[in-house]
Amino acid sequence: MISDFTVLRSALLQGRTTVAAALAANQERARSHACRHAYTYLEDSLAAPLALHRPLSGVAVSVKALFDVQGWVTHAGSKVLREQAPAISDALAVARLRAAGAAIVGQTHMVEFAFSGVGTNPHDPTPAALDGLWGHDPGEVYVPGGSSSGAAVSVASGSAWVGLGSDTGGSIRIPAALNGLVGFKSTASRVPLQGTLPLSTTLDTACAITRSVRDTITAHEILAARRITRSPAPLPAWRLAVPRDVMLDDLAPAVAHGFARSLHLLRQAGADIVEIDLPELRELPALNAHGTFSAAESFAWHRDLLALHAADYDPRVRQRIEAGGRMSAADYLHLQRNRQDWMARIDRRIAGFDALLSPTTPITAPLLSAVAPATGDDPALDARRDAAFFTANGLLLRNTSVVNMLDGCALNIPCHLPGELPMGLMLWHGAERDDTLLALGLLAENCLLGNAVRQGAQPACPLSLPD
Repeated sequence: MISDFTVLRSALLQGRTTVAAALAANQERARSHACRHAYTYLEDSLAAPLALHRPLSGVAVSVKALFDVQGWVTHAGSKVLREQAPAISDALAVARLRAAGAAIVGQTHMVEFAFSGVGTNPHDPTPAALDGLWGHDPGEVYVPGGSSSGAAVSVASGSAWVGLGSDTGGSIRIPAALNGLVGFKSTASRVPLQGTLPLSTTLDTACAITRSVRDTITAHEILAARRITRSPAPLPAWRLAVPRDVMLDDLAPAVAHGFARSLHLLRQAGADIVEIDLPELRELPALNAHGTFSAAESFAWHRDLLALHAADYDPRVRQRIEAGGRMSAADYLHLQRNRQDWMARIDRRIAGFDALLSPTTPITAPLLSAVAPATGDDPALDARRDAAFFTANGLLLRNTSVVNMLDGCALNIPCHLPGELPMGLMLWHGAERDDTLLALGLLAENCLLGNAVRQGAQPACPLSLPD
């Protein structure tokens, strides 16, 4: 059984399979029921890279539809951009993956213009989390999380080993958590955004979803064009903190139980974990009271398009973008100044810790039927779904968005057991702590995965080694 592409790469180098066979297996998965709707464009054939020694040769990668891929239309999940000219060159992140030997499988479903954490889009059918996976009833269709919805389902279903996406308020970590995968939001400046359609120029981060932390390390090193500094320090050598404020509020019982279990397992393994007060987190609503970076910066990009095509936007997304038009220049500059002060105060409070631990999301994946896009057939039902959508969206983004406002980095690690809906443990800190988080992530993943395996866990989509 293949757990991640590190195992696949070993099999390729040892001659136990071939690149062609590996990529054919990914394409077969891409056309499977579990992967349906994950792609808005799928390549007919995958060219085998020539140099097997490259780190991603034989590794299938999916690309979120806001990254330029030469010859493809960068539609960002929208209706209004579908008729524009195809990209003439790859985004820098895509080019780096190709140079490392990756085979690009296709373009993945996403929330329109990346502006939601739920994963729905009225222009394209929603890919379903857990559909036939993890032993759950295929009739129970859950949202995949967003905005990198197709990226997560492409990896969970086995059609791709790496799902390239973006994270502005949690758009990598949320779908990773809801699909039982690893998602890493690096410090934003680590990966260039050249050739990427923006949501928020202040908060956007190009990053990826994978099946394991060791795969995440390889993917990050390629995307950021840097080698991480690896630490041999064991788990007891690190100092970890759990902030009591905000991050633990209103947890669903299953998430509260899963988080407490994760802390218990880490402590059993020798981790030094203390609870701390972090009252600055309660200041975020006031900080954003006059508008957010995402609203203001997206409105600046979309203003002309909205004037011509407002009716073609997802109403839920348009509502959030148009809010940016009501934010004054003074409000925007005030937010910038206050953010810097807020970041400095948090950095001082958490400086003595190697990482902080929180639930990635306070809830598990909602049922798609509860938050589906409006159809117009039943206004009362549409209104209930809209209300449920915005409630779920706020909850899903609440914990993860803290890290984006901090200009920090964060890693989601699965922490559920068999029979439970997927949920995530988030390791996080401020800017430039990427290497520390990844080193800790390897240790934490080993601890939590060992317990899950003892309880009978299986990968999201068991993959056999292709002949």
